[in-house]
Amino acid sequence: MSMAKKNIANNPERTEGQITRRNLLVWLSSVGLFGSAVISIFSNLVFIKPRATYGQPNRFSIGKPDDFPSGTKLALDQQRVCVVRDGDKLCAISTTCTHLGCIVAPSDTGFACPCHGSRFDQDGNVTGGPAPKPLPWYKLTMAPNGELEIDKSTEVPAGTYFNV
Repeated sequence: MSMAKKNIANNPERTEGQITRRNLLVWLSSVGLFGSAVISIFSNLVFIKPRATYGQPNRFSIGKPDDFPSGTKLALDQQRVCVVRDGDKLCAISTTCTHLGCIVAPSDTGFACPCHGSRFDQDGNVTGGPAPKPLPWYKLTMAPNGELEIDKSTEVPAGTYFNV
């Protein structure tokens, strides 16, 4: 008995348009490859446009000197700075704790960090707790329109006051 090879082209059992196992696997592989390529492209497109979050500007106006009567200690929470007026002198002290970046609160004796208990005196010097260094002071200037401006990009030595 000799077995003759079946000629698929002349196979009467196979009709045109019928899906074979091989064709199904080729089709599924193609869909998988195409899907992987699409997902890869779109996931990499995320990095083309950075997700920048813009914070508060480093230089901002806080008002006129008359807005701060003598004895004022005003915390500006969004800008993370405290404006202190003592007589004719004004200063801007950071309210960001130098330990882990919590916002310190003004107190009668200076500043207190609610997170880990750091304490600072009126000038921002560390008096207790884990803070490694004093609170920075920022440059305070008068703008041409007569308003005070704080420049957080410029730190000044502690005790540097703006004279009104």
